[in-house]
Amino acid sequence: MTHPFLDLPPLSAARFASVEDRVARLLGTEQDVVIMQGEALLPLEGAIRGTAGPGNTALNVITGPYGQTFGNWLRDCGATVIDLAVPFHTAVSAEQIREAFAEHPEIDFVSLVHAEAATGNTNPVAEIGEVVRERGALFYVDAVASVGAEPVLVDAWGVDLCVIGAQKAMGGPAGVSAVSVSARAWARMAANPAAPRRSYLSLLDWKERWLDGGRKVLPHAPAQLEMLALEACLERIEAQGLDAVTGRHRAAAAATRAGALALGGGLEPYVHDAREAAPVATTLRTPAGVVASELVARALAADPALPLAAGGGALAKEMIRVNHYGPDATPETVQGCLAALGAALAEQGPAVDLEGARRAAENAWH
Repeated sequence: MTHPFLDLPPLSAARFASVEDRVARLLGTEQDVVIMQGEALLPLEGAIRGTAGPGNTALNVITGPYGQTFGNWLRDCGATVIDLAVPFHTAVSAEQIREAFAEHPEIDFVSLVHAEAATGNTNPVAEIGEVVRERGALFYVDAVASVGAEPVLVDAWGVDLCVIGAQKAMGGPAGVSAVSVSARAWARMAANPAAPRRSYLSLLDWKERWLDGGRKVLPHAPAQLEMLALEACLERIEAQGLDAVTGRHRAAAAATRAGALALGGGLEPYVHDAREAAPVATTLRTPAGVVASELVARALAADPALPLAAGGGALAKEMIRVNHYGPDATPETVQGCLAALGAALAEQGPAVDLEGARRAAENAWH
């Protein structure tokens, strides 16, 4: 007795390399791309530990919880860290980055999350990249939540380290991830005596044992099922067209935002400016006296399959996330979430306009 997930032929080095090439095309880059055998936290941490250490000064932009994590890693590496934190309901601007460089010209590393699914904001990486290039700093970007939901253009934006995962807008597996690495970033790692080596976190191991050998022999057995799932995910995006995939996410965000505003009952977008709202997920603020986690629980009682979640930590009291990404970036999902939230809100007393929300979401989908 067998199973379609068992007794598969080994994944060849050539096929592994072909998946890396597809990721590179997705990111619009000619840089090296390494697919790492773990969730995106693996290359996110590995890239920081490989390129940051004593003597480096890092500008760490905080627009959500992941920015806070990156700052902790940078400090643990011995780097001097300058945190640039902005309210979670907004985005950082290129001018704020420019001001930070003017105040601290010694900055040689900038870490930034492109889109924060946890808080619903997205940052202008293209504009920020111009400032970082002017100053010659290394530019590290977490694009896990943005890839597939909005453009990610590594080379055009001057990104030196760009980490992605497939589990959100790409609609793929969570067990593998990828990072693009510029020549400058490789040089920084090679010069860093504290860069991980002979370690699961080591990007240099992949360079020396995989890339430098022409990608002929894999350094270890790959995560077969996850690699096949990633390959299938990339094939699906290529078949649909990346513009169509990102367009679907953009439409889902616009429809959710419009529907929530029309619903009433005190529910409103958490990110104030629609231009700063991430296409991957829409965050909503609950009215005073309504606990977000309790409202979500009531909404999910009617339909547990809806992609609704309360904010993490302290945000669980006031924030709702509509995770309209991947297969959930559809009009039906958006309408289902609005209807469930509206019904749950109405149970607590606030007057809501379910039909108005439905029409507004329908009209906004484009």
